[in-house]
Amino acid sequence: MSSLFSYRRHVDDGEEEMLMAEDHGPDLIHPQEFRRQCGINRSSLAYYDCEEREQPVPHESLDYLPSHSGVYKKWLQEKTYGKEWDRWLLMGLIGTAVGMLGFLTHQIVDSLIKLKWDLVESYLKDGNFHLVWVCVLGSGLAMVLVSSSLVLFFCPAGSPSGLPEIIGYLNGTSIQHLFSIKTFLGTFVSCMLAVASGLFCGLEGPMIHLGAILGCGLSQLQSDTLGIHLPFFTRFRNSADKRSFITAGAGAGIASVFRAPIGGLLFTLEEVSSFWDIRLAWQTFFCCLTATFTTDLLSSSLHGFVYRGHFGFFEAEKRILFWVKNLLDMHVLAFIPAILLGMLGGLLGALFVSLNIKINKLRMQFFNSIPKPSLSKTSKLLETVLILVCTTTVTVYLPYFFPCTPVMNARNYQLRNSSEIIYQFKREISEYGCSPNTSWIGPDGVRYSNQTFNQAAALLVENGKRGITYLFKRGTHEEFGYTSLCTALAFYFILSCWTAGSAVASGLVIPMLYTGALYGRIIGLILVSIFGVQTNEYGAWIDPGLFAAIGAASFFSGVSRLTISLTVIMVEITNDVQSLLLIMLAVMVAKMVGDFFSASLYSSLLRLKCIPYLDVEPFVHHRRERLELCMLLENEHIFEPETSNESFSFSHPLTYEKITVEKLPKPSRLAVLLNRYTTDPRYQQLFINLEPYINKSAMSVQAHFSLQRTYIIFRTLGLRHLTVVDLQNRVVGVITRKDLMPLPLEERLRLQLSPQSPDAGE
Repeated sequence: MSSLFSYRRHVDDGEEEMLMAEDHGPDLIHPQEFRRQCGINRSSLAYYDCEEREQPVPHESLDYLPSHSGVYKKWLQEKTYGKEWDRWLLMGLIGTAVGMLGFLTHQIVDSLIKLKWDLVESYLKDGNFHLVWVCVLGSGLAMVLVSSSLVLFFCPAGSPSGLPEIIGYLNGTSIQHLFSIKTFLGTFVSCMLAVASGLFCGLEGPMIHLGAILGCGLSQLQSDTLGIHLPFFTRFRNSADKRSFITAGAGAGIASVFRAPIGGLLFTLEEVSSFWDIRLAWQTFFCCLTATFTTDLLSSSLHGFVYRGHFGFFEAEKRILFWVKNLLDMHVLAFIPAILLGMLGGLLGALFVSLNIKINKLRMQFFNSIPKPSLSKTSKLLETVLILVCTTTVTVYLPYFFPCTPVMNARNYQLRNSSEIIYQFKREISEYGCSPNTSWIGPDGVRYSNQTFNQAAALLVENGKRGITYLFKRGTHEEFGYTSLCTALAFYFILSCWTAGSAVASGLVIPMLYTGALYGRIIGLILVSIFGVQTNEYGAWIDPGLFAAIGAASFFSGVSRLTISLTVIMVEITNDVQSLLLIMLAVMVAKMVGDFFSASLYSSLLRLKCIPYLDVEPFVHHRRERLELCMLLENEHIFEPETSNESFSFSHPLTYEKITVEKLPKPSRLAVLLNRYTTDPRYQQLFINLEPYINKSAMSVQAHFSLQRTYIIFRTLGLRHLTVVDLQNRVVGVITRKDLMPLPLEERLRLQLSPQSPDAGE
């Protein structure tokens, strides 16, 4: 009997066996064999589902034929959606929704931070730091308790940022509850409260997750939780299109939060998506464009939910996140400290990744050792409270030990409206008991002031985004000293590493930029100490603000190992085209140095969370574990008895729409049926004819085909599984993505190369 259908059963101890239904006629499989594979325990991978399944033939199309092909044109003319206007419409809607969400998130976070520090303004002026600590900690605790409770008890899929899960999903791994409404609401509220509470974290990771959820929800227009199944855009309710919209939504999330549309596009290409083509690139580009435009449009006139006028007027100072106003001419000598910063970024980035993974492993081991789930979740909640207490103590009491420093007059020259500078500094820099300032207009028409500020307060009190703005400023050579910079770097590095992975929805982009900006500013300050403040055009590049931006890019690359997208994002958020080559050099060096010591943070988190991921693999079709087979088992009328003449009826096959479902309608009913099929002797001689449901034109390779070429074929063609045949074209096995993971490959190669291996001579 020849095998035309084979499948793999994975048992708990890791053993695999190939079950073959051999017959020269139609493909049959006994219902009891279905029971064996559908009733397995997933053991440690219960949360992730990475088994591959072949899609039925009706899902295939003629998209790969050339545009001048007559067959292609005829097929395209028969389609009512040949122009794909509905796909572009959905991309625009997703981008608009993500842009509105990004605007809303920033407004709420800024309002909460302002409210928190306005409550203690009088205590700060009086120098009563104990009451400041109590009030700030109290408001922060209220926020972090809600934030952590939402992650732990309302939406477990929202912890901590969702980015590794999105990467794994787009690589072919199905993760439960990743795109549910509960996850959306919980992540949205949790990330805002976590950032506003004072924890050293950012909004970027959760915004990517939220954008992906919007991309999934708006493209499918159905929800089992709400009981909504709208009859619109139904042709997009398949895995391929859904993943494309999720990719676009993730890119729109990063584009909205950074006001960087091209950076959002390249970020999805370089880090998030596993499958890419030019059509998806154009659609993601449009989605990122609409997201950034929506955020900019709303931010142009609304601040703190109050209309400020000038609707539709995009001011550079408002829309560019860390606007660098004074661009500097570069010198070839500037490449030397850029290389140094790249090496430092790679080393510190690898250290950050290693330390964070070790903390997360210890965290998992400790919490998993607690037998009661409720007690384990409570312990996670208490950990976030402990992190907040440490963070609040540092941010409130540490500036007490730093004296007040005069604000450099150079900064006054940089602002267009002198009447706004005092207002802005009073709002942005906590004076921490410094004497009140006075201002006057000099004979040159420039407004001067004797305002003083606390260096440590400026770097630690409010949030990382404003601290980055201070560090990127040009012409402020000596405004921050070594003591404040080194102290802020040490505490921010440790606390942000501890915070990442805790039970709150949070991101790491702002902490990465901030940490790099701190040591970059230190390197710039060292150069200023050596060469002095240079006022001529050939030495103006010796500016701590310039090296702060380069350092931020280097540490970001050292942790994430991003290159192209990171370079573009840095240019978009600073408007500093002059330092493009320096940023590129630092990013490349940081990546090479970091790769020498460890994998990237996201790759390490994928392994830590046991999310199966195949590097450089294109798009993989997948939803849940063997749902088509389960749907076939639920329809007893298609069972057929075995006959001697091997003739089987083809009447009443199930439709494609009926067997391709996102989840089982009644899982309990299937369990009852499977138990009946196993125990009732009437089903012992019944079979299912699989011929109407299988793909008869699947890819195949010979049994002795090259392993390297097999891997290339599997990932470049985006296959879900690859059939292995012998010289007589009979099936001898099936290769799935699990077989091409590094550990199984290494194990098989070790056995083949072992002298004692019975297969060594084959």
